[in-house]
Amino acid sequence: MTDEPTPPAAPPGRRHRLLRAAGAAAIGLASAVAALGAGELAAYATGAGSAPVVAVGSAAIDLTPTPLKEYAVRTFGTHDKAVLLGGIHLTTALFAALAGLLAVRRPFAGAVVFGAFGALGAWAALSRPGAAVVDCAPSIVAGLVGAATVLLLARRWRTPHPQQEPEPGGTAVTSRRTVLAATAGTFAAGALAGIGGRVLTDRRFDVTAARDAVRLPSPAAPLPPLPAAAHPNVPGLSPFTTPNADFYRVDTALTLPRIDPREWTLRIHGLVDRPRLLTFDELLREPLEELDHTLSCVSNEVGGPYVGTTRWLGAALPALLRRAGIRAGADQLVGRSKDGMTIGTPLESVLDGRRALLAVAMNGEALPLAHGFPCRTVVPGFYGYTSATKWLVDLEVTTFAAFDPYWVRRGWDRTGTVRTASRIEVPAPFAKVPAGEVAVAGTAWATHRGIAVVEVRVDQGPWQQAELAADAGPDLWRQWSYRWPAATPGTHRIEVRATDATGAVQPESRAAPFPAGATGWHSTVVTVT
Repeated sequence: MTDEPTPPAAPPGRRHRLLRAAGAAAIGLASAVAALGAGELAAYATGAGSAPVVAVGSAAIDLTPTPLKEYAVRTFGTHDKAVLLGGIHLTTALFAALAGLLAVRRPFAGAVVFGAFGALGAWAALSRPGAAVVDCAPSIVAGLVGAATVLLLARRWRTPHPQQEPEPGGTAVTSRRTVLAATAGTFAAGALAGIGGRVLTDRRFDVTAARDAVRLPSPAAPLPPLPAAAHPNVPGLSPFTTPNADFYRVDTALTLPRIDPREWTLRIHGLVDRPRLLTFDELLREPLEELDHTLSCVSNEVGGPYVGTTRWLGAALPALLRRAGIRAGADQLVGRSKDGMTIGTPLESVLDGRRALLAVAMNGEALPLAHGFPCRTVVPGFYGYTSATKWLVDLEVTTFAAFDPYWVRRGWDRTGTVRTASRIEVPAPFAKVPAGEVAVAGTAWATHRGIAVVEVRVDQGPWQQAELAADAGPDLWRQWSYRWPAATPGTHRIEVRATDATGAVQPESRAAPFPAGATGWHSTVVTVT
């Protein structure tokens, strides 16, 4: 009796190949979690803004073309930063899975992917304005930890178990249970390091207690309360003064700059005779002024939400600049933020008599962190991108010819004068209203010019003047109302337009926010039942 030859082993099935690929991808993902966790821990020494994902996200914001930025603001609103960070994490996960697939075949190839990730993060951190060499450390640490982790896990994957036969095809693997345990442990350790690192960093740089300790002096000449008649009694209409918690926020900061007012200084320099370094205590000893002002964002679409009214408190910016001695030929004031943002304002407008402030408070409390604590600029008549530097640390008197601020370099209008705008807030879009008298109401603004007339029309009929609420001043929006005799059931289109105090009528033609602010008439559609 002769032994029959052993038939060749059947090639691994599709399910087996998928399981192997999933395991390899999991190795890459676990290595990425470990890398990001290590980066977050390292950022404890350098600040949250230097963490790998935040550094890459900040660089991505700077490099994103303006049309894509506008699309993000228009589509995602104030959630645009969360969407960006989510996209970066998703992209990182995809490349990490690829690194794992490479590493189980060629371990050093997977390590190179993580090395490239670390190099990208280091470059991004160093590209930020005012960055120091140490700011690239978290990304370098993340790259090294990711590379080392993927090498170790991949080698465990490739090393044969003492009691396990090599798989067909010649690739020996260790026990799946052992590899899964090591991978799961890496996931857990990396996640714990990331969460712990972020919590520790936030605690180290937290300025909440310092903000709470700020004692605001009384204004030298307090403004009277706003007239109650400035706000029509129409349910659903925005409050005349916007609560701080509801005030819009549109900026490029992925993490809020945290500045201890005890360490804050403002440098005033450039084309001045007497440069100065101002501390927060010195700023509070200046005669403080109040300003009721409506601030709007140039990214606001027609009828959009990025506008709000507040009572600011701060030191007179023109007085401080004149004290520094402005030299002949200067025509631009550039504010620099702690995070490197630059905003340029026409100097003649700052000095023309309007109440421009170095603001330290809004609505009776120290500036919220998200709105520029401890100090920001406010200059009526301009969109925020040319007048409102948050987290202000530097003021340079210069010329338009010598320097292009952040948004001007990206194609936005150099001046940023607020366009006349109006919107319908009541009824809500697509509301169903009963036949009879229907309250229509909203808000209009033409900052530093004021609103003289608001008109409403229905179904392209004749324009009818709305009733204007009391005028609280040219730097503030003006609310309005109109009683519409809705007699015909069905769908109707309501439109609004405003005329500013110079007599200029809000243009009908639609224009996108880029490059100088949106134009066009706001409208809403309702159904009369």
